[in-house]
Amino acid sequence: MKKHIIASLFASSLLLPFAANAADYVIDTKGAHASIQFSVSHLGYSFVVGRFNDFSGDFSYDANKLSEGKVNVTIDTTSVDSNHAERDKHLRGADFLNTNKYPEASFTSTSIESKGDDKFVINGDFTFNGVTKPLSIDAVAIGEGDDPWGGYRAGFTGTTSFKMKDFDVKMDLGPASANVELSLVVEGVKK
Repeated sequence: MKKHIIASLFASSLLLPFAANAADYVIDTKGAHASIQFSVSHLGYSFVVGRFNDFSGDFSYDANKLSEGKVNVTIDTTSVDSNHAERDKHLRGADFLNTNKYPEASFTSTSIESKGDDKFVINGDFTFNGVTKPLSIDAVAIGEGDDPWGGYRAGFTGTTSFKMKDFDVKMDLGPASANVELSLVVEGVKK
């Protein structure tokens, strides 16, 4: 009897890590159900807004075990789109995104903290313009469930900001234009 109890405990301890894992998702960029948008004050008079058209990523998520989650995103910085061809050419240049030298930016999570009511903070390392620094994203879980095509989806929004000079961006348009605001919409399809 004692051997049977020990064997049962050992077997359940082997299965426990697999049961505790968060589900893995791929970000649905093919269906355009995800976006990365930016906003920067233009000299304190207006805003330049745009997006990155090409990015990819994945995440692990379980609403009951947020701390086990992970996020990885890679952004093709050459895909910057502010709806103005000449400005986009300047943004890709050495003054801003420096895409010839650094054609990608990335975010890799290091921890996720619950704030209650489907809100959480994703902490991670953001690599942009060849510089890696910590960045936190305020996120909200929008919903999750079955889709009409036999898959399972989970969706979120997020916001964050960073100072351009912290990432060695050369162009300085003054204090009103120092920060980049990012707005994220992420919908993932369970793998």
